[in-house]
Amino acid sequence: MPTNDAAGHRKRLREKFIKSGLAGFHDYEVIELLLTLGSPRKDCKQQAKETLKKFKTLRGVLQASPRELQELDGIGPHSAFGIKLVQEVARELLKQKIIDKPVYKSAKEIFDYLYYSMRDLTKEVFKVIYLNSQNQIIDTTDLSEGTINSSAISPREVMENAIRYHAASLIFAHNHPSGNPEPSPSDKDLTRDLVYAGSIMRIKVLDHVIIGGNKYFSFAGEGLIEEYELNFLNLKIKGVSEAKRRLYRAKLFDSELHWHP
Repeated sequence: MPTNDAAGHRKRLREKFIKSGLAGFHDYEVIELLLTLGSPRKDCKQQAKETLKKFKTLRGVLQASPRELQELDGIGPHSAFGIKLVQEVARELLKQKIIDKPVYKSAKEIFDYLYYSMRDLTKEVFKVIYLNSQNQIIDTTDLSEGTINSSAISPREVMENAIRYHAASLIFAHNHPSGNPEPSPSDKDLTRDLVYAGSIMRIKVLDHVIIGGNKYFSFAGEGLIEEYELNFLNLKIKGVSEAKRRLYRAKLFDSELHWHP
């Protein structure tokens, strides 16, 4: 049981929060409030300070998994549940925020939206986000789990799903469990192929976001989506030119066959 001083301290924290939100709170006091959700009769001040010491920042605590939290003495499943609940509520708010506004220039919002659900994955998961003509999210689906490469992901399947969703554009995302978000050669090849397939179907690929640790890599932000689009256009122009040359040579050959001096 907490002492009268501890109970009074917790009461003052709660009253302060109700009155003015988190303004003026120390990070450990925010964590203390969260821990009291699962341990309402326990003094959580020292525990909060130890938690902050382990995870360095308030964000680090909020991003910790329940397993990581329960590795600390005194944090049981109920306290971990309270922090996990805050994580999920924050994620849902970010989801609603991103659904309500255009996202084609918002790689950071895509990262924020997906980070909590992908940070602890031990395998690569490839997600497709389908958007309408107003660049609002229609749906998000998991297309593949495991090592991501061009053979695991079918551009045809992606485009068939896009047509089924009546999507006007697409955003791709996957995680790197290693924590390094830099794209591999396979990531680049796959993204190029998907941009090419989208160009053929007139469905625009807005971005491919790779999440690694607490960082991300944006293909659009690095100019690679535009580069792939230009490459496809050049190939298309070259293909048309080659077709015209073949037609010209065929006509020339045919005229020579029928020419009699």
